[in-house]
Amino acid sequence: MKFMKLGSKPDSFHIDGNNVRCVASDLATDFVINLGNATFHLHKFPLLSKSGRLQKLVAASTSGAEVYIDDIPGGAIAFEICAKFCYGMTVTLNAHNVIAARSAAEYLEMHETIEKGNLTYKIDVFLNSSIFHSSWKDSIIVLQTTKPFLPWSEELKLQVSLCIDAIASKASVDISKVDWPYTYNREKLPEESGNNSNWMAPRDWWVEDLCDLEVDLYERVIANIKNRGIISGEAIGEALEAYASRRLPGLISRGVIESKWKTQTQTQTRLTVDTIVWLLPAEKGCVSCRFLLKLLKAATLLDLGEMAKKELIRRIGQQLEEASVSDLLIQAPEGETRMYDVDMVRKILEEYFSREPSNSSKLMVAKLVDGYLAEIAKDPNLPLSIFMDLAEMVPSFTRPAHDGLYRAIDMYLKEHPGISKKKSERNRICRLMDCKKLSVDACLHAVQNERLPLRVVVQLLFFEQNRATRSSGSSPPKGIIIKDLNSGSHSHGSSKSAKTNTNADQDLDAVAPAEEKVRALKAEVAAALRLASDTNSSSDTGGGKMKGLLLIMSKKIISKIWSTKARHGSHSPESQGTTANEEEAKTTPLRHRRNSVS
Repeated sequence: MKFMKLGSKPDSFHIDGNNVRCVASDLATDFVINLGNATFHLHKFPLLSKSGRLQKLVAASTSGAEVYIDDIPGGAIAFEICAKFCYGMTVTLNAHNVIAARSAAEYLEMHETIEKGNLTYKIDVFLNSSIFHSSWKDSIIVLQTTKPFLPWSEELKLQVSLCIDAIASKASVDISKVDWPYTYNREKLPEESGNNSNWMAPRDWWVEDLCDLEVDLYERVIANIKNRGIISGEAIGEALEAYASRRLPGLISRGVIESKWKTQTQTQTRLTVDTIVWLLPAEKGCVSCRFLLKLLKAATLLDLGEMAKKELIRRIGQQLEEASVSDLLIQAPEGETRMYDVDMVRKILEEYFSREPSNSSKLMVAKLVDGYLAEIAKDPNLPLSIFMDLAEMVPSFTRPAHDGLYRAIDMYLKEHPGISKKKSERNRICRLMDCKKLSVDACLHAVQNERLPLRVVVQLLFFEQNRATRSSGSSPPKGIIIKDLNSGSHSHGSSKSAKTNTNADQDLDAVAPAEEKVRALKAEVAAALRLASDTNSSSDTGGGKMKGLLLIMSKKIISKIWSTKARHGSHSPESQGTTANEEEAKTTPLRHRRNSVS
C-alpha cells in the first residue's frame, strides 16, 4: 500500500481526561476547539496560520479563545491529522485515511492562498502521483472511502472523478502491461499460469476487485470503462454477473429475497438490480440467457419498474433458445393464486416470435415450451385457457414430434382431475396434440392412459394401423371414415371442418363401449405394442413384425368399436359411401389435413 509521511517532529498529542486531547508543550495552550464528542486544547498560531476557516471562527467568537465545530467531515480523527500537520508533526497518509484528511483540510480551508505547500496541495500531489498513477488496489480503496464525504466539497467531487478515471484506465490497459497485484479467485487456464514464459494476466483480472464497490460508484466505473470502447462486451458481461453474484447472492442463485433485504435495504437491492440491467452491453450474447432470466426473476420479486422488465424481456427474446425450463419458472407476483408468472413467459415468446429466428432456434424453443408446459401443468390453479394459449403460440411445423406436448397434456389432466368430468374440455386440450407425431413409446403410454378420451385412443389406433400399412407397401384400409378431430382448436379450420369435428365427437361418445370394455381394449393394445417393442429390440427383423402386430391389433380394436356402433343402429364402415381420402378432401384444406377415426 502506498503512503506518504508529512512533518518531522514527534507526535506529542495525548488524551487528558474524558475525550480531551492536548499537545505537550512548554507553552500553555490558548485555543479550545470543541468538536461535539471531543475537545482539543491547542495553540492559535500554528492552526490559524494554515486554516482560513479557523481564522474566521476566531474572529467571530466573543472570547477569541474557544470555537465550536460540529460538522467537520471525518470528525475528530480527521481534524487531528490536520492539527498535527499544522504543528509539523509526523503524520502518515494512506489509501484508508487520505480522503478523510483531504475533506477535513478542504473544510478548514487549508489552501495555497493561506500558505504555500498547505495540506490540500500536498494531498492532491500524493493522490495524483502515487495512488491514481500506479496503485490499482489503493485506487479502489480510496474510491470506497469517498462516499461519506461527497456532500462536503465540490473540490472533492473532482478528486472522485479522477479516481474513477484512474481505475477505468487501468482496467482498460493491455493485459500484457498488468504488473500490479489484483484479486483473482477463478481457476486459471493453463496459458494463464505463472509457469508460462509468455504469461499474461487474464482478460477479466479486474472484475473481482470492482465488486467491492457500492452500486453507485460501481455504475460510474463500469460506464467509464464502456465509454472507452476497449474492453469487450463479453468481459463487461462477466463483470456484471460477478457483481450480481457478490451483491445479490440469494436473489441470483435461488431467486429468493433474503430476510436481511426485506426491510430498509430492499430499496438498495432494487437499485442494484436496476443498475445492472441498464449497464448490460448492447451486443447480443454478451451475457447468458440464464443470467438475464435470473435478473427478470429478481425484478419480479422486487417489483422493479416496467421499463427494466421490458428491457430484460427484449434481451431474453433475442437468445431464448439458450434457456432451460428451470430458467423460465418465474415465481408469480405476491398475491397471485398461480405458482408461476405465465404472463411473463408469454411476453417473452411474443418478443421471440416477433423476430426472425432460424428454424433450428425455433425447434429448440418449441421443445423448451413443451417442457415448460409440463411444469406449469402441475399448478392446480392454472386455467385451461392459459395452458392452451401458450401451447398454441408455437407454430406446428416447429414440433416434428409431439411427445413433449403429450407429456404436458397428460400432466395437466393428472393435476386437474375435475376436467375428466368435462368431455368438451378434455377433447379440447387433446386436440393440441397430433397423434401422427407421437413415437411408439408415447403411443404405448397413451393407449393405456385412462385420462385420455376414447376418441384419442381410437385416433392413435388408426394412425398406427395406417402407418404400419403404408410402411409395408399396402394400400390404406378401405371403408374407414376419417375426420379431422384436431381441427376444432385451430382458427384456420373451416366451419364445415369444425361441424364435422363436433359431430365426430358426439358420434363417438354415443357409441363408446362401457368403461370396463374401454379398459380391456386399451390393455389389448398395450400388450400388442409391448410385444412389438420387445420383438423390435431383440431381432433384426423386429421392425417388420412390430408393424404387422400393430396392423392386426389396430384392425381388431377398431372392429370392436364399429361393432358397438352397429349395435346402436349406425351403419358399419363398409356401408359408408365415403372413403378416408374422399372425406378428408371434402372437410379439410389440403395443407391442414389430419386423420382420425369417427
